[in-house]
Amino acid sequence: MAFLPGDEALTIGFAHAAYQMRDEYLARGLKAKSFEVRTFDDLRARAPEADVLVVSGLWRNELLPSLPKLRFIQSISAGTDQFDKAALAAAGVRLASAQGSNERAVAEHAMALILSLSRQLHLGRDNQAARQWRPMIGDRARREDELGGKTLVIVGLGRIGLRLAKLACAFDMRVIGVRRSPEPADHVEAVVRPDQLAEVVAQADVVALTCPLTPETEGLIDAEILAAMKPSAVLINVARGRVVDEAALLETLKAGRIAGAGLDCFHEEPLPAASLFWVLPQVIVTPHSAGETRAYEGNVIDLLLDNLARFRRGEPVLRNPIV
Repeated sequence: MAFLPGDEALTIGFAHAAYQMRDEYLARGLKAKSFEVRTFDDLRARAPEADVLVVSGLWRNELLPSLPKLRFIQSISAGTDQFDKAALAAAGVRLASAQGSNERAVAEHAMALILSLSRQLHLGRDNQAARQWRPMIGDRARREDELGGKTLVIVGLGRIGLRLAKLACAFDMRVIGVRRSPEPADHVEAVVRPDQLAEVVAQADVVALTCPLTPETEGLIDAEILAAMKPSAVLINVARGRVVDEAALLETLKAGRIAGAGLDCFHEEPLPAASLFWVLPQVIVTPHSAGETRAYEGNVIDLLLDNLARFRRGEPVLRNPIV
């Protein structure tokens, strides 16, 4: 276990473009020195002061050689694909994720996207902006739909995926899960391995991605998997952008080979203004906000304090350990 100085000598750096992490920390009446930065340039200037960094999207692996004091990184996000784990381990820097801090928010966001596409709320908002009252629809295939009896395939049955399964069951959906270990799970009718993905997406009315980004999941949703989906099905991505082959998805959507998509994450963020995802009427775009909640800062600081206490007690196992 890496050594950390006591509170009187400890410096914690908080780095995020928007979240008020330091305010939450100070509200707990804690004594360690701290600073907060909002940009990468400011992080690069201040990070050498830190024994502990609380950071996610602003992190760059190029910083590590210039951080002689750093002993622990508490990620602000559940995903940690931006960190070079081998380099951190070689430098004696521990890393813990924020897994679980946003499971409720992300699952609810995924369910909101499913409901929005099913009830065509995005088209209703477009009609509202145009002050257009949509007439009743004779073509049943173009009407809003109901979720009861529909099949939801969840790719990734971690905390978020399992919570989404519970929510989906409340809407009388049938749930199939995809993960490496096919043990049964609550609220899930069947669990299959990733090599059965093409088979189960062919049954799906909704395919929801809640998996981490790993070498195995990068590009998982490719042209072949998209071709296996029903024309009436929709794709929901609250995982990571690179889990999906974006070029294949755009081609599939433009050709009408699936009915729509709710996308919270992309290969490039912010999503470029020229991206066609902005203008496709059957797509709902949200700005990687699935994990945002008014409780998020508090949840992350709870994790940070738990892990700092484990350091002080000399415990080798952190909460949500990565390195």
